[in-house]
Amino acid sequence: MSQALPDDAPLIHDLIGIGFGPSNVAMAIALSEHNASVGRQEAVTAHFFERQPHFGWHRGMLIDDATMQVSFLKDLVTLRNPASEYSFLCYLKSKGRLIDFINHKNLFPLRVEFHDYFEWAAAKVDDMVSYGHEVVAVQPVVEDGVVQYVDVTARSGAELVVHRARNLVIGTGLRPQMPEGVERTDRIWHNSDLLARVDGLKDADPSRFIVVGAGQSAAENVAYLHRRFPEAEVCAVFSRYGYSPADDSSFANRIFDPEAVDEFFTAPEDVKRKLIDYHGNTNYSVVDIDLIDDLYRQEYQEKVLGTQRLRFLKVSRLTDVVETPDKVRTTVESLVTGEKTPLDADVLVYATGYRSADALGLLGDVEAYCHRDDDGRVRVERDYRIETDPELQCGIYLQGGTEHTHGITSSLLSNTAVRVGDILQSVIDRGQEPVTGSRHAADEIGSTL
Repeated sequence: MSQALPDDAPLIHDLIGIGFGPSNVAMAIALSEHNASVGRQEAVTAHFFERQPHFGWHRGMLIDDATMQVSFLKDLVTLRNPASEYSFLCYLKSKGRLIDFINHKNLFPLRVEFHDYFEWAAAKVDDMVSYGHEVVAVQPVVEDGVVQYVDVTARSGAELVVHRARNLVIGTGLRPQMPEGVERTDRIWHNSDLLARVDGLKDADPSRFIVVGAGQSAAENVAYLHRRFPEAEVCAVFSRYGYSPADDSSFANRIFDPEAVDEFFTAPEDVKRKLIDYHGNTNYSVVDIDLIDDLYRQEYQEKVLGTQRLRFLKVSRLTDVVETPDKVRTTVESLVTGEKTPLDADVLVYATGYRSADALGLLGDVEAYCHRDDDGRVRVERDYRIETDPELQCGIYLQGGTEHTHGITSSLLSNTAVRVGDILQSVIDRGQEPVTGSRHAADEIGSTL
């Protein structure tokens, strides 16, 4: 699979990953395990760029009592390789908590614990990543009308580095979504900023918070703020009568099975839409039933005691948001009667979800080779590789942003281990040839401008 290169040839990676969140950490682990099982000539060389200075995953929502919504068995490796040394169970063993976790009889670890697992796993493959490097350009390398490689430019401070690759894996995650026309400020937050922003209130004495949203993050924000600020009123605003429970029943969870990706991918478009509609309540705008019960119980208790500071403003929406030097002035409008009620707060939190980053936004001139469907969505093959003109022989793979082709698991942890295995196998099967010799090393890579 390999061929020698002249000494003056540029270093070529088999794969470059953009972003180093859980998905591309899982990718790096799959590569590491593959390379450990084959000879040097069959190894797949790779490097990843991450703009954060170190690993971090939704740090603003690592509330101390929040738990994962997926089983620990759906970690970075187990569904692909149950014997992997990078599993959550191996992490627990290394921390001296394996027996304690087993005795806990719980499939769903604390979110802060799973984040620590991610950090532990990422540290084991950190020789493959450059932190503090933001990818700023991707340029095609055209030879005889064919693009076999792309040059990836990453910036770290004032320094630019350029690396060449046969394949790209884009795992840039999700972006916080705010209502149109609303900007994040010191008093108007997205829930992703919760913990960092709350720390800035330690010397303040807030009297009221407003939380907009009806999903898991919104409910967690409400519960956390109510507990953290025992003198403050917390108002939840949503267009429903209340939070809807997540459907985590055994049959419904089959939508997250690896086989479900195959079925979704081959289904007609109308069936795809139906499946998303049928099973959206497994993931979107839903809340764990235990948290729903706790919040309802707390609200009722406060009503009985005449000390109500937890309020749920149902079937309503927030309008006329204006920030003043010391408050956020808003209006709560009833969707039933149209009645408008002024409501001021010290802080307004929008738990309004996330959107996928533009899959092609980083690709520059390479984007012209990529195909879109009639709705403007990127066309993606079953192996997560973007459909392209035949002139583009460099593979562009997506981790996320493929819900329209691969289903609900597109950006979720549930299928990450299997997904990275599919991508790695595709890179190998499509005949990408690793480079041999001293220039094949993963250190001292790239050129500096």
